[in-house]
Amino acid sequence: MLFFFFVSTVVRNRVKYAQFRKKRMSTNPNRGPFHFKSPAMMVWRTIRGMVHQKTVRGAEALNRLSTFDGIPEPYDKQTRVVVPAALRVIRIKPGRHYTIIGTLADSIGWKHKDLLERLESKRKAESKEFYEQKKAKNALRRKAEEACAGELTKVNEVLAASGY
Repeated sequence: MLFFFFVSTVVRNRVKYAQFRKKRMSTNPNRGPFHFKSPAMMVWRTIRGMVHQKTVRGAEALNRLSTFDGIPEPYDKQTRVVVPAALRVIRIKPGRHYTIIGTLADSIGWKHKDLLERLESKRKAESKEFYEQKKAKNALRRKAEEACAGELTKVNEVLAASGY
């Protein structure tokens, strides 16, 4: 699960978000601005503020952007990438207060934190089971390669001469 964070305490960030939620159109609030409670939509709106969405290039970039709460089905099997420059331990001085965006969303009324934690624990259990099976399979393969090492010396020499 991705952890986005704000630098300061949960209480301070709740106050800042409450001030943000007070901003609305006086004649017809249905016209915006819209205040999302989901962490994925908070991130999406933050990124939208960084992109020039009124240009064609910015609109296309925003259309390509997908934010999710948790890790959905096609992405849970893919290798995840860590951006070292974005790690909390590198970006924030030790001892500073910080707020995880999921905690902030839960405190302002997002109702799906428990569901997401349940799905995430299920995904981790399945992933661990898959990894254990993969380790067992690799161990069997290594054992078979060691057993056949004497028989495959000629084949390996020919392959090495061919550049494999």
